[in-house]
Formats: sequence, C-alpha cells, structure tokens
Amino acid sequence: MLPPALRVFCCCTALLPVLYTSSDAVYRVVAMLYNLHAMGTFWARSVNLYAFLNATLTKDIPWLKQWHAASRLLERYTRPYSRPAFDLGIEESVVICKPFGDLLRFGAVDVKKPNLLIVAPMSGHYATLLRGTVREFMLDHNVYITDWHDAGSVPLSDGRFTLDSYVDYLREFIRYFDGDVHLMAVCQPSVPAMAAVALMSEDQEQVPLSMILMGGPVDTRKTPTEVNDFAENHNLNWFRRHTIHTVPLNRRGAGRSVYPGFLQLAGFLSMNLDRHVSAHHDYFEHLVSGDGDSAAQHESFYDEYLAVMDLDAPFYLETIQKVFLEHHLPKGILKCTGRLVKPELISATALMTIEGELDDITGPGQTRAAHKLCPTAPLHEHLTQSNVGHYGIFNGRRFREEIAPRIRAFIQQAAAR
Repeated sequence: MLPPALRVFCCCTALLPVLYTSSDAVYRVVAMLYNLHAMGTFWARSVNLYAFLNATLTKDIPWLKQWHAASRLLERYTRPYSRPAFDLGIEESVVICKPFGDLLRFGAVDVKKPNLLIVAPMSGHYATLLRGTVREFMLDHNVYITDWHDAGSVPLSDGRFTLDSYVDYLREFIRYFDGDVHLMAVCQPSVPAMAAVALMSEDQEQVPLSMILMGGPVDTRKTPTEVNDFAENHNLNWFRRHTIHTVPLNRRGAGRSVYPGFLQLAGFLSMNLDRHVSAHHDYFEHLVSGDGDSAAQHESFYDEYLAVMDLDAPFYLETIQKVFLEHHLPKGILKCTGRLVKPELISATALMTIEGELDDITGPGQTRAAHKLCPTAPLHEHLTQSNVGHYGIFNGRRFREEIAPRIRAFIQQAAAR
C-alpha cells in the first residue's frame, strides 16, 4: 500500500496529460493553468513547512519511521525545485552572458588541452542534467557548456527567443574559439548546431574542428518513437492552443508566452509513470529501513529530474513545426534568418554521430541521417551503443566506459588532420 502523499502525487501526475488531450471545453477550463499552478505553489509552502518540521522532529524516533518517511516524501513533493548546481568542485566562469543563456567554462584554460563546447538541450531540464558528461571530459579538455536560462525568468523587454536566436547564440559561442574547438550537441540542439556550422561554413568563418551529435532528432522520419508519433498526430495549432501559457505576474518574465516547465515535467513523468511510482515507493521503503545511501541516490536523481524550466513559445513552436512535423533539415528547406541552410557545405568539420540502441525518444537512424546531409565532411564516424536508452548516451557506466573513449579518440583524430 502506497503512503497517502505518494498516491496524491501519482494521481496529480497522471491527470495533467489527460487534461491536455481532452475537449475544447476542458481546454477553456485549464487555460489559466499557469496561474493555478502559481497559486498552488504558493499555498504548498505551508504544507512543505509542516512536512519539513514533521520529518525533522521524527528523524530519530524508531517507532515513527513510517511517519518520518511519509513526511520526507510530502516535503519533497511540495518543495520548489530551482536550477541545481553543477557542484563539480571546480571554478565556473561565465565567458559570454546573454539574456537566454550563458557560455559557461569549467576551470582555468590549459592551452595543452583541446576545447570542448557542449551544447546542452533546451528541452525542459537545465544544463546541469549533463553534469556527468562534463565531469567525464573536464580532466583532459577545457570544457564549456551552454547554460540556458528559464524563459519564465527573462523579462519581456529582452525580446523573444526563436530557433533563429538559438542558431545565432551558437554562432556567437563558436566564434569565441576562433576555430579551435570541438562541438558536442546533446539531443535537441543537433539541428541548430548543424545549421550554425553550415551557415558559418558558407560564410567562410572559422568552424569547429569536429561536431559530435548525440541522440539528436536530425530526421525524425527514421524509426519514429512514441514522441514522434504524438507530434505527427497533432497539428501545430493543437500545440499552440494546448501547451502555450502566459507567465503570471509573480515572475520576472510576466506576460511572456511559454511552454511551462511543470507541464513538460508532467509529460516526462507520464511516459514512464509506473517506473516513477515504483522508484518513490522504493524510496519510502529505504527511509523506513534506514538505507541512507539508496535514499540519497534517489534524492540526487529527482532533485535534477524535477527541476524544469519554461521554453519561450516561438522557439518551442518552431521546433515542433520545423523539426518534428515538417522535417525541414532533411528535406533541404530549413531557413535561418531568411537563409537556406546548406549542410552539404560543411567541409572542414569532422562529423561523429552517436545513438542508443534502446532510445525511446530519438530512434536509431535519426541522428545517423546527418552523415547523408554532410557528404563533404572530412571525417565520418558513427556509433550505435548497444543496451542503452536516451539518457545512457551521455551519462552512466556505459557512457563512461564505452562511449566517452570513442569520442576522445575521434576528437584526437579530427585535431590531427
């Protein structure tokens, strides 16, 4: 039997996706969902304080272990989750500061090490989701990462963020290195990364020595997943009406139209709801039994997983339209700032693609399609990693032991050309 707090959590999580697949009448009822969420978050503060006090007071009372565990669960369900820290024990420096994202460097520059620019996905979670990726490479590379900001915290006076904006940001970040950099795009940024390098190649700018695309939706017509099927079965107007909300007055980005982070989180959770329910049930049992290590591991994962950010509506809708619905890049019709993107002009940047055999978000073949689009790249390599899903492409044991060594070897080979 699940504790009451966990049952409430599961019911609420399961309800949100249902609301967003219902009739227009229901849509009108939930049109103010962001405001309702803001109100709920405000009132949850008192519940959170109550749960925190209960958990603290019952921590060392043996006959109240279940009460303590339930209080810990309730405290975690009602707390706000903000951007986590990288917490890698190394200095972090903002190299370029922009309204919607910074270029962040880890540690001091060592001229003997190659520069690696990791492009984090702007798809709901913060760049800290790639903490393990950064940790793996920071000892033998000068590691930089795109640290995207929560659009709900960006004032309207800073303008809107579009797919063109994303490409422009990447071009500015790449220029910082004068060509002495290796570009690694994880998942969503694979398309804008290719666009940025293609435009820079056409303009005869200094381009990255190599481009590594990991689990990216270059051509979502290949091995479509449940995510791709869902997009294909709904037109752009559906996404505009059912997923876009206005940031309420209590936030810096008040008035901005966004795809809310909490709504994205509901979608993430609903895809594997049984697994998340089981994980929280196990967490409750770990607390009761006193298994502190397992409980801490659970908390560390969900501190990251539950921290989500809003996406600016123009960027989100353009990505849905051009990447998932109309497949602009593989069809050769993608335009950025009014210019046609020509990946066939990428002739000085080595290309590596990485896919997971069990990836249920970006199916096998979707990233590999980049090689056909970039026939003049000086070096091509592809890796389909067995027995890993989407997350395992850039984190975990197989990433550290099997994928990362292949990336290092590819970077060395590209640099030696």
